[in-house]
Amino acid sequence: MLALVCVVGAALRFATLDVQSLWFDEAVTAQLMRLDLPDLLDAIPGSESSPPLYYVLEWLSTQLLGTGEVGLRSLSALLGTATIPLVWALGRRLGGERAGLLAAALVAVNPMLIWFSQEARAYALLALLGALVALLWLRALELPKTSRLLAWGLVAALAMATHYYAIFLVAAQALWLVYRVPTSRGRATAVVLPIAAGAALGPLALGQRANDSAAFISNSALATRLAQMPKQFVLGYNAPLEIPLAIVSALALLAAIAGLVLLVLRRVEVGETARSDALRLAAVGGAALTLALLAAAGGEDHVITRNVLAVLPIAATLAGAGIAALCAAAPRAAWAAAASAYAVGVAVAVGVASDPGLQRDDWRGAARALGRADAPRVIAATPPAALVPLRYYLPGLRAQREPQTTTAEVDYVALAAGYPHQRLAPPRPAHVPAPAPGFAPAGSTQAETFTVVRLRAPAPQPVSLLALETGLDGGPAAVLLAGPS
Repeated sequence: MLALVCVVGAALRFATLDVQSLWFDEAVTAQLMRLDLPDLLDAIPGSESSPPLYYVLEWLSTQLLGTGEVGLRSLSALLGTATIPLVWALGRRLGGERAGLLAAALVAVNPMLIWFSQEARAYALLALLGALVALLWLRALELPKTSRLLAWGLVAALAMATHYYAIFLVAAQALWLVYRVPTSRGRATAVVLPIAAGAALGPLALGQRANDSAAFISNSALATRLAQMPKQFVLGYNAPLEIPLAIVSALALLAAIAGLVLLVLRRVEVGETARSDALRLAAVGGAALTLALLAAAGGEDHVITRNVLAVLPIAATLAGAGIAALCAAAPRAAWAAAASAYAVGVAVAVGVASDPGLQRDDWRGAARALGRADAPRVIAATPPAALVPLRYYLPGLRAQREPQTTTAEVDYVALAAGYPHQRLAPPRPAHVPAPAPGFAPAGSTQAETFTVVRLRAPAPQPVSLLALETGLDGGPAAVLLAGPS
């Protein structure tokens, strides 16, 4: 049964790995992967806001698989699939084989975990290490011998080297171990590697904080981001039939919570170790989120769903254990909740793969609409960060630096300027002013997620940079050059 669950989870991740375009962050990853390893490590402080472990692993992966869409995303898909049996092992501690399988199946079809298993970023690794560090932590609490304490400490350090927000989960677990491990030697063994990792990563974290690449997070209200988090944990960023599916998911979640209450109150037959482990996992997951909120209150506000993804496998484990516990008291309700949760997950995965409006920014489609340039042309692109993702699909694209250039074609391209949880329409202007005399409309493409407008002149004309710095949406545009240098 576990093998079947893993096959389903792998299919949902690998089968549609290249359906969506790379978006801006993934294009940055692709850009880094084309560097030599020393140059990659030198570039991370200025281009990223996370530690280097994922990028090193991704660099090794792309040496074998290349930097195409599938090559870039395969590591994340593999990590996302590997998280399934880890959650099975974690869930089995809370309620036996049934709880383990139910929890593993929830992870296999979870839309948010599938989404990040198809993204060339660090979040799938963060989720996997979140599950593994939780499992090793429970084992260390059960029998705090040196090998188990060191294993937990090593994985905790790796989690911190993947994403800075892992420190909140690691800190909560470390404090618990320091309190429960009976010897000072054991306590030192547990925390030595996480402390060393923190000390090594500190200067990098301070340098990346200065480049302010994650400042966009605090542009929205913390309360709004917190309100979005439960829905995104269950349904992902965007889903078809979102309201009815959210209602079904909420009912399944309530059933899981009811089962956990029965488990904690000793209304179902499970061992004391399983009951204690459930309480510990719930407490440490809640503590990790609380510490993140305290950091936000102190001015370090980077609370967003993807940054706390290490907690999601723990939540899925608890949900699986809750449904398994409910089976003893209300089996029909329990199996209905489980079936509903799995059906919702598969429906969202299929819906996202089928609907461009639910997917990442379609820079690939925009690049295809623009086409390759046989002669020099100018592209005015919005949002202004368009150069990185467009250059992935149109190699040779470069920023226009001179105040004036000569061209017979000017193309405008615009995507909706939003984040993955926002479904925005791209601009559709009724009229695009000519950037210079002689230019006239020569066609347009209006796709669901982008707009391309072409203007051509009978012969090359001088065009000023100033005339192109306003995009189709009326905001600032990146002015780019395509074609022979």
